[in-house]
Amino acid sequence: MADVSAVLAANREAVSDLIAASDRCSACWTAPRAPGKWSPSQIVEHVARSIEESANMMAGAPTKFVTLPFFVRPLARTLLFKRVLRTGGFPKAKTNKAMNPASGPATTSEARTRLEGALARFDRELRARAQSSDSVTSSAFGTVPLTDYARFIEIHTRHHTRQMPAVV
Repeated sequence: MADVSAVLAANREAVSDLIAASDRCSACWTAPRAPGKWSPSQIVEHVARSIEESANMMAGAPTKFVTLPFFVRPLARTLLFKRVLRTGGFPKAKTNKAMNPASGPATTSEARTRLEGALARFDRELRARAQSSDSVTSSAFGTVPLTDYARFIEIHTRHHTRQMPAVV
């Protein structure tokens, strides 16, 4: 349980950093940082959805994550999941339609509430899952260790925090 507590603490820190970055973006909250890119509001919504769907996965509930054929999952696990864990960064990629938000929270205050709520549920579901198993089955990666999956979510959050506009 110590490893679970550590990865959840790292996720809390990553979400706190995203909230802090969001707070600095209130003047440009709904403006995309460049043509074809997401606004800070959309970035927050994407991260919140990812955390919520990860909580669903921990609970064994259906998720909106892409479902890859079982024989492709080892390849996705090696080329994306393990690479992200090894390098600490995400490659350039597109997300699936369900994770691609048209809009997000209307204010930075709503963003804080949205992210904290999603993280609280992820925390509960991961701790509950850890009581009975040390792994989880992803529809994209197959069966992976719980702590590795939580680390993947932390890296994902940090990836999107770096996409928030720098406010001078």
